[in-house]
Amino acid sequence: MGRDPESRFVEVYESAYGPILGYALRRCPDPDDAADVVAETFMIAWRRIDEVPLGDDARLWLFGVARRVLANHRRGERRHEQRTAALCEQLAASPVLGEPSAEDYSQVGKVLRGLSDDDRELLTLVAWESLGTREIARVLGISRNAVAVRLYRARRRFARDLAKAGINCSGSVVIEGNTL
Repeated sequence: MGRDPESRFVEVYESAYGPILGYALRRCPDPDDAADVVAETFMIAWRRIDEVPLGDDARLWLFGVARRVLANHRRGERRHEQRTAALCEQLAASPVLGEPSAEDYSQVGKVLRGLSDDDRELLTLVAWESLGTREIARVLGISRNAVAVRLYRARRRFARDLAKAGINCSGSVVIEGNTL
């Protein structure tokens, strides 16, 4: 083949991009999925540029690659859908995470759900995930000091809202063995 791999790839790409894109668009319900199929097809062509045939055979070779990529994509989607369905069943059956009725919520739970998303995230990372400030800092990508300040403020807001709801927490609330 004698030519450098980059110029060979550019030649193959420029001659076959349109037909491969059309192939993928006609077979994918979502244009984003088609774009993924085309991108992966040409990534394979780049990695295996020495195996790509010359002339019009390159286009046919790429159709074969795109066909296999599309089949893999569809299998992946089916696996994802199956795992999602199984997870949804597990979550629905979970007493903690299932869809409770309004009567099922404890007063503390109602107050917790009334907090901002950021406050609730901090408090639940402490209470449910048993994480310390160093670990929370890594999860959130902020400094340990920022976590300590935000956690202090979230705890104060939580205690204030508990008091408004008529719940006496005497300075701390314990959820699943962890003190908020």
